[in-house]
Amino acid sequence: MQSIKEIKNLSGKKVILRADLNVPMNNGTVLDDFRIKKVIPTILFLQKKGAKVIVISHLGEDGKESLFNVSKIMKKCVKNFDFIKTPIFSDETEKRINLLKKGEVVLLENLRTESGEKKNSPSFARALSRYGEIYVNDAFSVCHREHASVVGITKYLPGYAGLQLTAEIENLSKAFNPSHPFLFILGGAKFETKIPIIKKFLRSADNIFIGGAIANDFFKAKGYEVGVSLVGEGNFQLPVLLKSKNLILPIDVITTKNSKNRTTKPSEVMSDENIVDIGPQAVLALKELINQAGFILWNGPLGKYENGFGGSTEELIKIISKSKAKNVIGGGDTVAIISKLKIENKLGFVSTGGGATLEFLAKGTLPGIRALK
Repeated sequence: MQSIKEIKNLSGKKVILRADLNVPMNNGTVLDDFRIKKVIPTILFLQKKGAKVIVISHLGEDGKESLFNVSKIMKKCVKNFDFIKTPIFSDETEKRINLLKKGEVVLLENLRTESGEKKNSPSFARALSRYGEIYVNDAFSVCHREHASVVGITKYLPGYAGLQLTAEIENLSKAFNPSHPFLFILGGAKFETKIPIIKKFLRSADNIFIGGAIANDFFKAKGYEVGVSLVGEGNFQLPVLLKSKNLILPIDVITTKNSKNRTTKPSEVMSDENIVDIGPQAVLALKELINQAGFILWNGPLGKYENGFGGSTEELIKIISKSKAKNVIGGGDTVAIISKLKIENKLGFVSTGGGATLEFLAKGTLPGIRALK
C-alpha cells in the first residue's frame, strides 16, 4: 500500500479524496467534528502540493442528509474550499470540477444519494472515477465496507492511502506486538462483532476487561440474573471463554429501575433491573490494571453512555491520560467522550473507526486497505 507521500507529482492533478465525514448530527447541527478534523491534514497536504482536490463522503445511512452543514465547518479549516450542492452526476457538478484550479478543494454531495454506492456498483464507481486522475482513501472508518467509493473505484484509478489511514494502520498494528503487561478493555454492545476479537486477544493480552452490554452475556453465561439488560443473540460458547484466567468481568455494576439507580454485585441483579454501567469497585480494580500496564487497547464505552451512564468511562479515560502506558483507543461513543473531555492530546492514539477498528484488530486488514495494494 502506497502513501500519498510517495506520489512524485501532484501539481495540477485532480485527486478524488474519500473522507469519512459521517459525523453525528442533530437538526442540521454537527455534534462532534472529530472525524472532520482528522481528514484536514491530508487535504492541506494535497493542497500544498498543488492538487485539485475533490472530497467525497457519505452522511447517514439513507442518503437523505446533506453535507452542507459539514461543509461550513470544513470551510473554516481549509482555504479555497467550496461545496457543490448539485447532484453528484450532473452537468453543473462536472463543469465545476473541470474549472478547478491548483490548490482548490471541493466537497461533493452525500455519496449515498446514489444507490450504487452501497451496492458497490461498477458503473457508479467508474462514473465517479472519471472526475479524477488519482484516488486517495483517508476514510479508515469505512474501510470494512465494500462500497463503490472504497473498493470499486480503485479498479479505475491508482489508489493511495491518506495520512490518517496510514496513521490508523500503524497505530492499531501495535496491538499485534504490544508492550507488556498488555491490557485490553472492551465495552459497548453488538456482541456478535466482538466475540472474534475476544478469542484472538485472549491469546496475547495479559488481561481482557469486559464491560458495557457485552459483559451481560458473560453474566448470563455464569447463570446470573441480568433482568431487562441488553444481551446478544446466539450461542457464543461463553462457558469455555469464562475459564480463561486473563478474562476479567466487573465485580460490581450499576443498575436502574424506575429511574432509581443502585450499585450491586452482578450475582445480585434483580429480574426487573437494567445493568447500565460498571460499579465503583470495578473502576478501582481497572485503575490498578491501567497503572501496571505497558500497553492499553480500548474499544467501546463501559456503560450506557447515550443514556447518561458514562461516568466510569470518563473517569478511566482520565486515568489513562495520566498513565505512562502506551495506549490506543477507539469506538464511536468512546471517541465522543474523549471529544467532550477535550483530552485527546493527552492520550496515545484515538482511532476514527468503530466497526472498522474491531475488524482490523481481528483480521489485520480490511477490504478498503486490500483494494489499495
